Amino acid sequence: MKATFKKYLLNFKNPSGTSRGILRTKETWFLFLQKEGKWGVGECGLFRGLSFDDVPEYEEKCAWVAQNINLGETELLKQLQDFPSLQFGIEQAFTSLRSKNSFHLFDSTFFNNQKPISINGLVWMGDKEFMHQQIEEKLKNGFSCIKMKIGAIDFDTEIALLKSIRERYSKEAIELRVDANGAFTPQEALFKLDILSKLDLHSIEQPIKQGQAEEMKRLCSNTPLPIALDEELIGVVDVTKKAALLQIIQPQYIILKPSLVGGFAGSSEWISIAEKNNIGWWVTSALESNIGLNAIAQWTATLHNEMPQGLGTGSLFTNNIESPLEVNNGGLFYNSSKKWNTKLIESLCI
Repeated sequence: MKATFKKYLLNFKNPSGTSRGILRTKETWFLFLQKEGKWGVGECGLFRGLSFDDVPEYEEKCAWVAQNINLGETELLKQLQDFPSLQFGIEQAFTSLRSKNSFHLFDSTFFNNQKPISINGLVWMGDKEFMHQQIEEKLKNGFSCIKMKIGAIDFDTEIALLKSIRERYSKEAIELRVDANGAFTPQEALFKLDILSKLDLHSIEQPIKQGQAEEMKRLCSNTPLPIALDEELIGVVDVTKKAALLQIIQPQYIILKPSLVGGFAGSSEWISIAEKNNIGWWVTSALESNIGLNAIAQWTATLHNEMPQGLGTGSLFTNNIESPLEVNNGGLFYNSSKKWNTKLIESLCI
């Protein structure tokens, strides 16, 4: 078996704002496997500044994986616990290689019957006019769930925006989620959550920075607005530590980003623990290309979670890999009448 890695730089159509700054590009790595005339592909979606495995020796570890690919999937996953994005890429690539169709990773109604996965429409931070423009666009495109990034501009402006949506659309018409990306301080968080709760929001993701378990526990036990843990899960790889974290904090929801929490296997562990503790969950992509998004979507469809998932990121880039994935009327589809850009993929593979 031959393994090769190729770095690929994704370019955002529009600079995208978060509380951590403006994103203009997103680097990612493709892992290609070749064996007996077949090939498989997986995406190692490293997220600079957020991924647990954002370390100087990342590319050296990619080279190590390529050199040691004959250890096999199980052993590689075991040895790469500190590199969740590589674990995810390896899972995808081996599954892709085993499949008759390199892009058919899991059987589901999403892939086999073109049944859509309900997703949220993502609204990025920016000035008031830009955010309003995005909101209107999402509503025109049939989204019934909107996720809005908050925490980078003035809080009063963000509240005014949310109020303006609620004045036009009830919570029955539009589900609103907000993502603070850890922007609030523990001292101000409860006060801000109380204000936000009056706007009939579904939930807030990561109101304070991760790594403050006791503060987050206090928030989750007193919050008037359901809290979803996101960044809090990153870097917790031992299953007993995962269980301890959720039992301590007792959040209302957790959010699984396979690239950041150890792929399908790591995400499945979190889901199992959450369900035992009556904690809700949903799955979100982490700005992967369509290669990784396709894998996440196909896997998510096998889980039969009817909540809107966070899988609407495929249209953000100017140079994404052309694929059958498309968003229509608030859902992500696998349109089998469309084709993958295999020429581009194979050119990367060489």
